[in-house]
Amino acid sequence: MSAAIDELKRAIRDVPDFPKAGILFRDVTTLLKDPLAFRSAIDLFAKLCSGRRIDKVVGIESRGFIFGCLVADRLGVGFVPVRKPGKLPAATRSASYQLEYGQDSLEIHEDAVGRGERVLIVDDLIATGGTAEATGDLVMQLGAEVAAFAFLIELGFLNGRERLAGHEVLSLIRY
Repeated sequence: MSAAIDELKRAIRDVPDFPKAGILFRDVTTLLKDPLAFRSAIDLFAKLCSGRRIDKVVGIESRGFIFGCLVADRLGVGFVPVRKPGKLPAATRSASYQLEYGQDSLEIHEDAVGRGERVLIVDDLIATGGTAEATGDLVMQLGAEVAAFAFLIELGFLNGRERLAGHEVLSLIRY
């Protein structure tokens, strides 16, 4: 498995000083355009997330949609998008959060998950954990349970996992 992870790391491009000076951005678009690397990433990611009772996968805009939809399909469950404000057409709940380089908000449809459902929250990357934490808060506001958080990439040096204390945190690739 470590050889497969190393191959995935080689398929991810590093972009220095994006979105601002001092940040090294891990760009998964290079992995997405490589059909073998992309398939391997989804296979390994779905395997990492399997074996849990999950009712729905919640994917965080935007790259979390890509990975979340495919993981949901592999796990045989529904998919729910969490989006930037103003993008969802029906009644929503909202949460604001701090990024490592600013502030933002997310929304979820009020009927996206049901009371007592177990939800897997998926995104491409965890950095400081603010986005994931806000998404978990939204899911819990609706009465659902966060079964786990799952990330293709974890930037361990930013300690985002600590913000999700009390929840299972899964990551495929660690830097």
